[in-house]
Amino acid sequence: MRKLTIAIDGPAGSGKSTVARQVAGLLGYLYLDSGAMYRALALKALDCGMALDGESALATLARETHIELKPPSPEQAAAGVKNRVFLDVREVTSEIRTERVAEAASRIAAIAAVRQVLVAEQQRAGAGGGVVMEGRDIGTVVFPRAELKIFLEASPEIRAERRWKEHQEKGESFTLAQVVEEVRERDRRDRERQVSPLVRAADAVLVDNSAMDAEETARLIVLLAREREKEIV
Repeated sequence: MRKLTIAIDGPAGSGKSTVARQVAGLLGYLYLDSGAMYRALALKALDCGMALDGESALATLARETHIELKPPSPEQAAAGVKNRVFLDVREVTSEIRTERVAEAASRIAAIAAVRQVLVAEQQRAGAGGGVVMEGRDIGTVVFPRAELKIFLEASPEIRAERRWKEHQEKGESFTLAQVVEEVRERDRRDRERQVSPLVRAADAVLVDNSAMDAEETARLIVLLAREREKEIV
């Protein structure tokens, strides 16, 4: 049976990373965290002291940078790690998961020349199917011909509460009100940016998981994938 390319898009806090990883596990597919690539590049830019609005310099940095995603070790998977991330051979799996890097990655991801480089890398990594990739433009830009596209959604308040709990688990002291504002600002930036804005692909299945946990959401997507597999045999 032919393996699918599954694209999962959605706004911050919709749970797409956790859901995509569970879908990949249930189907026996490879999970690719597209956001980790932008985070890795953002980490390198921050370490180099580069201005995050220097488009030409950041594009050059992207072309000169090697980012590789690998499956996590059993111990890492048990701890919730989605992919091992290597930046120019050095593993940066933990380093890219700070709020500072996330904010920088969001800004870098809005630069057209940077996205062009990393999208090509993502397409190369996902060639051949049997992959689940999530992000904000996977179904519209990275894999516009994906056999199954999902757009995950949830209310801003629900998504903010999820992210707030993540901050608490990391020992980060943010108030819920601060995170609600962060989520709304991230939504605005993602939807209004000129390059690859967050939009639902015309052929994407809308899944509102405001009242579902990650496992329930993943199982629903697996059912959709099984049906799609039968259709394209």
